[in-house]
Amino acid sequence: MDSLAQAVLAGADADVLEREPVPDRYTAAHLRVEDVGVFDGVEDKDVRRTLRVGDVPMPELAPDEVLVAVMASSVNYNAVWSATFEPLPTFDFLRRYGRQGGWAARHDQPYHVLGSDAAGVIVRTGSGVRRWRVGDHVVLSAVEVDDQEPATHSDGMLGADQRAWGYETNFGGLAHYAVARASQLLPKAAHLTWEEAASTTQCAGTSYRMLVGEHGARMKQGDIVLIWGATGGLGAFAVQLVKNGGGIPVGVVSSEAKADLLRRLGCDVVINRSEIGVGGNSDPSPAESIEMGKRLGRIIRREVGEDPHIAFDNNGRATFATSVFLVRRGGTVVTCGSSTGYRHHYDNRYLWMNLKRIIGCHAANLQEHSECNRLVQTGRLMPALSEVHPLDRIGEASRRVQQNLHTGKIGVLCLAPEPGLGVTDPATRARIGEERLSPLRPPALAAR
Repeated sequence: MDSLAQAVLAGADADVLEREPVPDRYTAAHLRVEDVGVFDGVEDKDVRRTLRVGDVPMPELAPDEVLVAVMASSVNYNAVWSATFEPLPTFDFLRRYGRQGGWAARHDQPYHVLGSDAAGVIVRTGSGVRRWRVGDHVVLSAVEVDDQEPATHSDGMLGADQRAWGYETNFGGLAHYAVARASQLLPKAAHLTWEEAASTTQCAGTSYRMLVGEHGARMKQGDIVLIWGATGGLGAFAVQLVKNGGGIPVGVVSSEAKADLLRRLGCDVVINRSEIGVGGNSDPSPAESIEMGKRLGRIIRREVGEDPHIAFDNNGRATFATSVFLVRRGGTVVTCGSSTGYRHHYDNRYLWMNLKRIIGCHAANLQEHSECNRLVQTGRLMPALSEVHPLDRIGEASRRVQQNLHTGKIGVLCLAPEPGLGVTDPATRARIGEERLSPLRPPALAAR
């Protein structure tokens, strides 16, 4: 381990960190351009074949950027897309970005450092950074925007040059160091460990935009919200946000084990879809989708007396038509992804004749992330961490996400040598309680 990383782990102050040299190379989870095409004609695109952990060159820092010593990160589904080179190889994104020239040219490399979540310590700031200092403990938003683009000042997600950090850019968070713009930074919640904090930003912020923010469904008190994959990274935060906002969460999961975890989250209505034959087909026919909707609708009306106001759907093809059918007249389907397929087939009559809406959301702008991070800081939004892996096991961790064998978020230790480090406000942590902070973790792991 280099001397700068050692100083960070020792809790050195800013003066010491600034004196330590930045290493020429650093350890990172990355892809190699020569592996593009390795899955051609292969049915099981096992991400363990392409995800590598090793040294890569340290990039130069732009004036509006910071260098963060990453203590922990987490696995998002975009790591699976990246490692399978689908729907496009991410090297296409890097080449396109690099053609802008200037500082953007650094991103076009024969390697791609992944990771769209991170928690760590700032060790260098660019000459144009004003609000952050070396030594600050931060979490990172995955949204990189161009602050000189007019649309960004209305909503950062509408900018044509908005990019997903660590997916459409290089030098992401699954590494010992990460390069990010200062406009991606938020203060780390002091009562959380590094791995807990690293699990909250991307999925929690996206869920916040989908349900609470002015660009999403604008959930109000009393709204019934159907949440597919309610113990997943997005779904676990969605359940909490619905409860916090006075809504009624109806969570759908795929097993009784996940149903038990969902009850621990406090979900009002828990539906194990495997028990009622719903959602097993990744490409249902329109008739099958409507039949699934009828079955679910009967259960929901039995439990709460009404149809859902909102369907929270990031599954895509397997459930989308059911969501459109199921929400009430004037209801809303809000979507941010399609883990079961991008091409959705639904009966449009149920949409237009019943005045329903479909809203697309993608990550969250910095204000939405800041509002969501405040909920984390004040102990009103809990981490959705379920397990933790070291960086050198990123292939196995991502494989679990690829095969949907996980719940919540899978944390990844980068520079942090073990779980449980990084808490600087133990009093708040004690007030909240370990059990509440670990709703998706097995009791033995939560106690660590």
